[in-house]
Amino acid sequence: MAKRAKRRKAETLALPMAGRVAIGAVAAAAVGYGLLSHPATVQPMRKASVHEAQASSSPVYVATPVHAAAPAPAPSPAPAPLVEPPKAVDGPGAFVRQVVDYASHQTPGTVIIDTRNTFLYFVLNDAQAMRYGIGVGREGFSWSGEQTVARKTEWPDWRPPPEMLVRQPYLPRFMAGGPTNPLGARAMYLGETEYRIHGTNKPDTIGKRVSSGCIRLTNEDVVDLYERVKVGAKVIVLPASARSSASNTRMPSPGPKIAEAQ
Repeated sequence: MAKRAKRRKAETLALPMAGRVAIGAVAAAAVGYGLLSHPATVQPMRKASVHEAQASSSPVYVATPVHAAAPAPAPSPAPAPLVEPPKAVDGPGAFVRQVVDYASHQTPGTVIIDTRNTFLYFVLNDAQAMRYGIGVGREGFSWSGEQTVARKTEWPDWRPPPEMLVRQPYLPRFMAGGPTNPLGARAMYLGETEYRIHGTNKPDTIGKRVSSGCIRLTNEDVVDLYERVKVGAKVIVLPASARSSASNTRMPSPGPKIAEAQ
């Protein structure tokens, strides 16, 4: 038995190198077959949840849109007042130029002088007139009648008549038109007389009886009236005792031609 075992061992050792290589190849093939018969299990990829995706992502900051404030609406222009404010002098409100109710039944454009109440009315229609505060003739120099506007002058010159120079010898013999001229900015000559409706360099005399028979207004008012009155317009001068309405009034005879003009 011992001899048989030794012989087998010797046979094994005596196998050629090629046989050994063949045996190794068969063993490797057997191992490979085993691996192929049991393929590796592939785990499916799990989809991340919304919360995990939000947690894993970097925060993104979105700027809040800035809306420009709408501009404030422009204030509506205030309506023009019916009564115009005084300009040259802050006199009593009654003497401020204004549209008033006045039933005269005279042709629009007629001028009515209310000597008693020191108002001049420029007739607008049957029911309204533009009213102006005026200064009138002092005692002994007032007059009444009906005339027409013969001519109009801007910044008139002034030549005191001889009768006035006798009473007031200190007056200049001539004064060119201008802001210091007693006739003011405008003059409207009445008929063939020397009476005028004119401005003044003394606006504080409006509402008073201080003139030599002329009708005076502030320079601002006489400029306004001058633009309204036409040459040939009727001028009615009511007596100092007459009512302020010219409706159904019998007109006195025209005033006399005189030489005084202030």
